[in-house]
Amino acid sequence: RKNYILVFDTETANSTSTEGLCPSNSMVYDLGWLVTDTKGNVYETASFVNADIYCDYEEMMQSAYYTSKLPQYEEDIKNGLRTLATFATIKKAFWETCKKYKVTAISAHNARFDYSALNGTQRYLTKSKYRYFFPFGIEIWDTLKMARDVICTMPSYEKYCWDFDYLTKNGKPRATAEILYRFISGNENFIESHTGLEDCEIEKEILIYCLRKHPPRKKLWEN
Repeated sequence: RKNYILVFDTETANSTSTEGLCPSNSMVYDLGWLVTDTKGNVYETASFVNADIYCDYEEMMQSAYYTSKLPQYEEDIKNGLRTLATFATIKKAFWETCKKYKVTAISAHNARFDYSALNGTQRYLTKSKYRYFFPFGIEIWDTLKMARDVICTMPSYEKYCWDFDYLTKNGKPRATAEILYRFISGNENFIESHTGLEDCEIEKEILIYCLRKHPPRKKLWEN
């Protein structure tokens, strides 16, 4: 029996009126995901634009990270590359995908941010009537935590980061998805898309790379 993992990624806009519902004040306008097995085979993909934020909060959308990409979203929606839907519809599709594949884990890079943003968006839009976005009981994995265990401790990665000055203020190797993917792919010219589904593709590669090396810490929360 295959073990299926759902890899997801969000893009967000900032809100100053979330009334404490979301610690990061980040509202999700783009959610993408894919379903993979532990060998990296992809079985299904999805790309949704959250109409409840994207259409109804024009001022908030001007605070969106990578706001310059908004014209691209218009074209992608028009051409059917992304689906414009309500947040409730997106959540239903997410849950149905998990059920369809009997997903054993849900994974993201820096999963704490995406987890908080999706739950915060859920609470903001429903006035806390519904508080949790994710299906109960499915493990949430964090490829940032995995990469710090597996890739960032490799002498070859440490040298790579020193050679290209991919270092934190403290002189430690950085662990962004873009830099990690450049290293494992050998493509130094790679630029991260910063759109939901497209970023899932590289996060999936980071996930599989870590799983193949040795069993790392996977869970966002160990307890």
